[in-house]
Amino acid sequence: MSIFGRYVFRQAAGALVLILLSLSGVVWIALALRQLNLVTSEGQNALTFIKMTTLALPNMMGMIAPIALLVAVIHTLNRLSGDSELIVLTASGASTWTVARPLLVLACLVAGAVAFVNHVGMPWSLKLLREYVIQVRSDLIGQVIQAGRFSSPEAGLTFHIRDRTLNGDLKGLLMHDTRDPKVVTTYLAETGTLLKQDGQSYLFMRTGHVLRRTSTAEPPQIVEFESYVVDLDRFEPKTSHVELKPRERYFQELAYPKPDDPDFKRQPGHFRAELHERFANPFYAFAFVLLAVALIGRAQSTRQNRWEAIAAVGVLCIGSRVGGLAVNNLVAINVKWLPLLYAIPLLLAAGSILTMQFGGRSRPPSRMRGRVARAAEAVTARLRPAPRAETAAVQVRTAGKR
Repeated sequence: MSIFGRYVFRQAAGALVLILLSLSGVVWIALALRQLNLVTSEGQNALTFIKMTTLALPNMMGMIAPIALLVAVIHTLNRLSGDSELIVLTASGASTWTVARPLLVLACLVAGAVAFVNHVGMPWSLKLLREYVIQVRSDLIGQVIQAGRFSSPEAGLTFHIRDRTLNGDLKGLLMHDTRDPKVVTTYLAETGTLLKQDGQSYLFMRTGHVLRRTSTAEPPQIVEFESYVVDLDRFEPKTSHVELKPRERYFQELAYPKPDDPDFKRQPGHFRAELHERFANPFYAFAFVLLAVALIGRAQSTRQNRWEAIAAVGVLCIGSRVGGLAVNNLVAINVKWLPLLYAIPLLLAAGSILTMQFGGRSRPPSRMRGRVARAAEAVTARLRPAPRAETAAVQVRTAGKR
């Protein structure tokens, strides 16, 4: 890479890192606001809150990284044009590809990072996030239940305690379970203690009552107890199969799912769409860079307005990305739309290359330029009039009049 290429690469890479961190911060704040109830309602600590919101971030990196690259390339090209560096480069005989090469190297790095996140980082983070969610729900007594507040870790289940002592005992315990509409159970106890044995959690209640209603037409059954033990694991939803979304699966699980996988049987189109979206997504990094160089990377006078070209680049790139997401939904419905999923970024890149080669102020290759120049000279020589005799006669008449 030449000195100018390294200079452009450093400028674009620095801008990319800054913009990527800024966009990631904005997305993280949006995710944090959505998960704020982990701290406010469900009693989780700040560390668990940060872990869960950060693990959800790689899910958005496939969208964030190409947009950050586009903004960084536009900023770099606009700066080179404002400092007249593109004009000097063009005057020295360099082509548009001189500017495009270092930016394409950066696009290659971004595309590789996006592919890695799509195939490895995103499934890993989403699976780990699922484990944290299960852990939060399984710790509903130790973390979720707060003194003086009604807490509902899931629909149909309500907990309340009057107070919590320093040794961890619960006072004034109420537990109301309406998840099964046929059997509504309410537990009331003066004190309760959390016990863990063999990896399972139990609630040991003392001096209380159990109210159980099986029908609205019959009075509730009331059972008084001195001590009563409740298995807290039964308050978790029991499912024989843990559903994994397509985004939570690795390449092997998407490309070669098990024939008896109930998720694949239920939605095979989503598996197909997710798999090909992971392969098509990195191409947008190259398409965005080529389009930006084609429309903004040409040398222009500082008096010319560049905002129209910048706006055109932004509209075309955002429109193509939104179109790709729309086609991804169509691929989940019908496989015939699959070629269009790859065609959108590839056609955008091909059109940008043609614009760089033959459009605007970009220079054609040297051989073609020489042939065109020689052909133009030949045509001009044939069309040029050569009335030498008439010119001499006019000069004689002019001299006689004088």
